[in-house]
Amino acid sequence: MAVPVAFFAVFFALPVAAIVARGLRAEDGAWRLGRLGEVLGQSDIRHVLWFTTWQALASTALTLLIALPGAYVFARFEFRGKQVLRAVVTVPFVLPTVVVGTAFLALLGRGGLLDELWGVRLDTTVWAILLAHVFFNYAVVVRTVGGLWAQLDPRQEEAARVLGASPFAAWRRVTLPALAPAVAAAALMVFLFTFTSFGVVQILGGPTFSTLEVEIYRQTAEIFDLSTAAVLTMIQFVAVGAILALHAWTARRRETALRLVDASLTARRPRGAGQRALLTGVLLSIVLLLVLPLAVLVQRSLDAPGFAYYEALTRDDGGVFLVAPVEAVTNSLQYALAATAVALVIGGLAAAALTRSDAGRLVRGFDALLMLPLGVSAVTVGFGFLIALDEPPLDLRSSWLLVPLAQALVGVPFVVRTMLPVLRAVDDRLREAAAVLGASPWRVWREVDLPLVRRALLVAAGFAFAVSLGEFGATVFLARSDNPTLPVAVARLLGRPGELNYGQAMALSTILMVVCAVSLLVLERLRPQQSRTGEF
Repeated sequence: MAVPVAFFAVFFALPVAAIVARGLRAEDGAWRLGRLGEVLGQSDIRHVLWFTTWQALASTALTLLIALPGAYVFARFEFRGKQVLRAVVTVPFVLPTVVVGTAFLALLGRGGLLDELWGVRLDTTVWAILLAHVFFNYAVVVRTVGGLWAQLDPRQEEAARVLGASPFAAWRRVTLPALAPAVAAAALMVFLFTFTSFGVVQILGGPTFSTLEVEIYRQTAEIFDLSTAAVLTMIQFVAVGAILALHAWTARRRETALRLVDASLTARRPRGAGQRALLTGVLLSIVLLLVLPLAVLVQRSLDAPGFAYYEALTRDDGGVFLVAPVEAVTNSLQYALAATAVALVIGGLAAAALTRSDAGRLVRGFDALLMLPLGVSAVTVGFGFLIALDEPPLDLRSSWLLVPLAQALVGVPFVVRTMLPVLRAVDDRLREAAAVLGASPWRVWREVDLPLVRRALLVAAGFAFAVSLGEFGATVFLARSDNPTLPVAVARLLGRPGELNYGQAMALSTILMVVCAVSLLVLERLRPQQSRTGEF
């Protein structure tokens, strides 16, 4: 645990504490704790808090409403192309929020598909934000709830039917109570991701709508009011801590004894008009909500004749960047590879420590803390890097390592969540037998654990690579103009007027989408087949 604890202390706790202290301490060193009441007393801040909570609740409810039928279809139905479609459904989750916002801008914004066909614009409306959040989090519900649903023994519900219960009554009294912890866990994760939404709201909300994360960015980067940003960071930190505590509680409930079976034994071909209609409806919703925005994004990148937007990426016009925009692709890949290596080391060590059956409460509590980077303001972390890591021996402001270190913070939770179920499934007696035969702890890991978890390790690396590639909130502060990343390049191009800048943003977003999609398709083939019991 020493290395993961030190890593999080230096590169997460220290930057967050530094920016909070900078904002809440006066020049004479006195703490301005009264600033909390002053900030909360501002009507515009209260409106931001209200909208952040309201849109997160609405996004969560809408996501559950649309995605739960999809979870049932993937869990209980067998149909052609199911595995490919499962990967397609998961692609939006690992896409950078900037790409998601850009895709919906191409669909719903000025000059978008709806605007051209019917003269309807939904950008700068709350509906664009809600639909983009459903797009982004659909896979969370399908994977978390569907993963458990596929392993529930269908004979329990059939027994209720034999005893006279209607299909709905059998589902409500037998299946729903068993699924409730997984549904609650998925809802909490969706709420967490939408509560801290940044890129989607920044692009689609315009000046009208602002979440807590967007307001922290505005107060930090545009108004330079660090005290207000510090108060908002503390509020977000407390809210995220409460959400993660609830999530940990639901996760423990999910681990209670259930009659689980092999998922391959519960799926069957749809029978009857009702089931075929349900399958058709789910497939149609996936096409309209998940595939169409990405297809429009690709189409917009090809609007100019002869791949003109892609060719413009290779030219340095001296405008937005100091280099040709296409260099953002190389920069992003290099940063993401470095971040993946760091995340694998830190996350692998943490997962190995959490696997031990004799782990104490302190170690188990660290499991929940590992999730904090997913919910705490990435803007705060990024700006905190610049404030905290500016003196020897940690003066890293001019170092290229700043970007991959910030990206690794987001990748570590995915490594831990992917590795834990597989490591826990390794029989301790195998390790003990190797130790009895004289193997050192390192050799036990190399020859017993590693062969069994190799596929999970590759999946963890793929997830860490994909999320590092798309990290935006912290990177927007740390990436320099001569070394931009793909998400930062897209956001800056969208922020400048002109058809060429817009087309280049679409082209870069398409490149980023293709890289993420290919990564996910590879992960689907590598994904371990062990029982996951609702793990995402």
